Amino acid sequence: MSYSQVNLDEPSSTGPIPRRHLLKFLIPSIIGVLLFLVPFQVGDSVNIGMGMMADGLQALLGEALPLIAMGVLCISVIVTLYVKAANPGWAQGGHFGDMFNVGLIWVALRLLGAIFVVMTYFQVGPEFVTASFTGGVMLNDLAPVLLTFFFFAAILLPFLVEFGFMEFIGSLVRKPFRVIFNLPGRSAIDATASWMGSGTVGVLITSQQYEQGFYNGREASVIATNFSVASIAFSLLVTNFIGINHLFVPFYFTVVVSGLVAAIIVSRIPPLSLKSNDYYEPVGCQISEENTGNVGLFRYSLLQATRRAAAAPGPKALARLALINVIDIFLTLLPLVFAIGTVALILAEFTPLFTWLSYPMVPVLELLRIPEAQAAAPATLVGFADMFLPAVLATNIDSELTRFVIACLSMTQLVYMSEIGALLLKSKIPIALWELAVVFLLRTAITLPIIAFMAHTFFF
Repeated sequence: MSYSQVNLDEPSSTGPIPRRHLLKFLIPSIIGVLLFLVPFQVGDSVNIGMGMMADGLQALLGEALPLIAMGVLCISVIVTLYVKAANPGWAQGGHFGDMFNVGLIWVALRLLGAIFVVMTYFQVGPEFVTASFTGGVMLNDLAPVLLTFFFFAAILLPFLVEFGFMEFIGSLVRKPFRVIFNLPGRSAIDATASWMGSGTVGVLITSQQYEQGFYNGREASVIATNFSVASIAFSLLVTNFIGINHLFVPFYFTVVVSGLVAAIIVSRIPPLSLKSNDYYEPVGCQISEENTGNVGLFRYSLLQATRRAAAAPGPKALARLALINVIDIFLTLLPLVFAIGTVALILAEFTPLFTWLSYPMVPVLELLRIPEAQAAAPATLVGFADMFLPAVLATNIDSELTRFVIACLSMTQLVYMSEIGALLLKSKIPIALWELAVVFLLRTAITLPIIAFMAHTFFF
């Protein structure tokens, strides 16, 4: 029985819930919550179960990870070029067809990513590619994290999304989420997974939910660009790097408040408000959250969850899904991230592009009474290339208030091309590059005044 065959509109209000269905919902969901949503104190940092696994694998593989990343990108290009040249039967449809039988733009980006990684690994070619703060950041800093994080995320995500937990929480909070964000309640899980784990995990969940028919195009676009919040662990890293770790509580409170306001507004204005409400065509709509009938909200939510658990894939199907997810992420996403991320960092570090673009921000910052506005202006826009770049630029700024504002802003802009943007462009979610840029600017325009007001009024 597939989930699409389950009638979600008429849950039975009589009789006990079968114990095997309840256990099939509870056990995997508890494991998923512990892996993705529960923060643990590890030394001086905060992490989640899946993050600790990723850190352990990263420590185990150590310096081999850049070599592995290079191998993955080279394999991706070789397989893609083979498929384009030979058109083998196994790549003419299905998952592998979607992965490797791609358009020329995606072929070019995979090839560019592989060229960049080979040049950086062997330190050959122009410095603007191989420098430690461009290609080096992508190969030595980001690629090892993505390899290990995505490996466990792809394998372990089914515990969170396939056994009813999203149905349970989604049904419980669907009314406030509809009223506040005009979104289904299950999107609360995307946001929580981002806050506790990683923004990329939130995007992965959103992408899978869209492809399975649980979000329409507008909902998926809104959730991915507004709820993929940087994790608490990354936020701690930024505050420590920028020298305001003693202000972490007001910093994160400001990020949450300004981020929620931005999500409420951006979801209701173009370009996201103009997105189609159509569901992913191959599967159609697979969800209804409208009617609880005569059933209490908690029991209705539990019925939704146990029905989903009863229809969940078996171990073999889950293992196959996990394997396909790992192959898809490694061979199609990582080359894209490396290509786009390296180009973005080159533009940020070796060209005056972001400095030119940031000139209009100087009077805005002066109006908001932000000290050292001239030095701070580029940091307000360079986050579109990479989320960590604003913190790098802000280290040379003396004003603690200005560093606080930049750190908060970099966390609330959300859309950065070195990771989230590349992941969204690769996904089936119907959102274009220009729309990502507009959303980034809108979130900047909305959150910057809020952050400045809170900084001046409450903390400085």
